[in-house]
Amino acid sequence: MSPTALTISGVDKFYGPIDRGVHAVKNLTMEIGKGEIVALLGSSGCGKTSTLRMVAGFEEVSRGAIAVAGRQVHTLPPVRRNVAMAFEGYSLYPPLTVRENMAFALKAARLPRSEVDARVASIAKLLEIEDILERYPSSISGGQQQRASLGRALIREADLHLLDEPMGQLEPQLRAVLRGRIKHFIKERGLTAILVTHDQTEANALADRIAVMEGGVLQQFDTPDRIKERPANLFTGTFVGEPPMNVFEAFVGTAHDRINLRLPDGLSLDYDRNAFSGPVRDQLLSRERVVIGIRPYAVRRSKDGVPATVLANQWLGDQTHIAADFAGGSLVLVEHDRTRLDLGAPIKVSIDPKNLHVFDQASGKAISHGMELA
Repeated sequence: MSPTALTISGVDKFYGPIDRGVHAVKNLTMEIGKGEIVALLGSSGCGKTSTLRMVAGFEEVSRGAIAVAGRQVHTLPPVRRNVAMAFEGYSLYPPLTVRENMAFALKAARLPRSEVDARVASIAKLLEIEDILERYPSSISGGQQQRASLGRALIREADLHLLDEPMGQLEPQLRAVLRGRIKHFIKERGLTAILVTHDQTEANALADRIAVMEGGVLQQFDTPDRIKERPANLFTGTFVGEPPMNVFEAFVGTAHDRINLRLPDGLSLDYDRNAFSGPVRDQLLSRERVVIGIRPYAVRRSKDGVPATVLANQWLGDQTHIAADFAGGSLVLVEHDRTRLDLGAPIKVSIDPKNLHVFDQASGKAISHGMELA
């Protein structure tokens, strides 16, 4: 097991009086190993940026403790934490050129000029900003400023590299290129990085693990694959994944050795009892109501399925997205071939029980994923 680079223990953040102000981060506990890339993923206001800024030292911790490389830092000023940060707002020094901004920390550490120049040149090439090194922040675009800020953070030797929306201002094509380069750079040097993002593609492409946050609460902390395949709760299941997971409330019943998941509008998904593993079947039958989730890629059209009506049909160049009126709501299915279906056309859909995600109707916690209990 790798050494621990960051430990966050029972951290709360209040804006305003403790226990009376805005509770932005709630009892957050997590450990990040040395050499890991972790993404804090969530919508605006979920607490991810507040968490990053508490680690950096730009926000006070209301309760709890933060340790970097085994050293308690939550009471230390930012300059004593040995943390490098790329800010969403860039925060470049206006009187300095891009080259001088990037070299600032290296010069402060009294590194030889030849090494400083070599590092700046290497990072500038990585981020494709070689042609603006002699320019000032006010004379370059937002995307160029963002890359300069990112370079200034990555060039430093630090226990942690914190990246706040590091590529949010970049064009999609450049963003896609830089993701791979930045991940290779971080991994090759054994750096530990935490990035804040609301972009699932960015989180999946860069991170070893993703911390999904909502309402100041850590919803799930796991690998990208496990978050998608085994979401801990209904929020994570519907937030992560594109297109989003289809969800429907269902009443659980039995008839003639079959399990019926009764949906709105009189529809029902009927399965042989043995289509489920014993533990999953027992959990289903112990409940009157559940919420079922199905990824769009797992929905199939079939002759013997449950009826639905086409609401939209979009070919995206490499796959077809079909939206259908189903069980009082909308069901999205994805097909890899181009599908020609008219709006209003009747179709039938089937869902293999191996692809069902089942959640508790009251708490939203996951009960099962396919044949396995959560």
